[in-house]
Amino acid sequence: MGWVYICIAGILECLWAVGLKYSDGFTRLWPTVISIILIVVSLGLLSLAMRTIPVGTAYAVWTGIGASILATYGILFMDESGSLLRILCIAMIVAGVGGLKVFA
Repeated sequence: MGWVYICIAGILECLWAVGLKYSDGFTRLWPTVISIILIVVSLGLLSLAMRTIPVGTAYAVWTGIGASILATYGILFMDESGSLLRILCIAMIVAGVGGLKVFA
């Protein structure tokens, strides 16, 4: 169940990070409120995952999920560079997260 928690927590991390962008430095109420709720839930799920997954692995997977999804989101929807090297780096993050799961 820990791996399910960590995957959901990683996805929520992406959502709250995007929410922070739209909160405009905590000046817009609803994006700020939604981001704070998502932060609390994401960290709660990360904490639950750490009951069965070592802390280093859990944190690396949580941040890896967030980094890879958000970098891909930026390329697809926010006009960020989609160079071959950047895509290769995202693939290496995904491979590293997968490796942590396989070799845990």
